[in-house]
Order: sequence, then C-alpha cells, then structure tokens
Amino acid sequence: MSLAKDLMHPSLVDERRKHKKKRLVQGPNSYFMDVKCIGCYRISTIFSHAGTVVACPGCSVILCRPRGGKCRLTAGCSFRKKCP
Repeated sequence: MSLAKDLMHPSLVDERRKHKKKRLVQGPNSYFMDVKCIGCYRISTIFSHAGTVVACPGCSVILCRPRGGKCRLTAGCSFRKKCP
C-alpha cells in the first residue's frame, strides 16, 4: 500500500503554504530587502515586516507603510530580497 503523498520529499508549493513552524525545516517568513527610492534612486535596507513608516534618508519620500503583517511598498519603488 502506497501513500498518495511523499512525506519525506514534499513539493515546494506545499512547503511554502504551511505555517513556518510546521515545515520540514523551520524558517522565518520575514526578510530584509533593498528598496530603491523613486525620487533620488538611493538604495535603503528595510525589514519586510516593518512596524513603522520608513522614509528615504535622502529626499524624505515614504518608501513603505505598515499593514499589520508585511509592509506595503509605495507605488513605483523597486525591491529585491537580501540573501542571508
């Protein structure tokens, strides 16, 4: 008798859907990211689950706003995840 799912080798889609503590290898959902400002093109490092409004240090444009979980980037800002 075989199982319908392979429990030792779950797919990436199934693993990402699970809670962070119930994955095969536990890991956080949060990350740091580099965000490029719209006005002055300066790059700032921001936490993905920031709890406060983050402004650009160069031109004071608001880069992101808190939304309870992940922060919401301002329209036009580009970002990339920082690798650990």
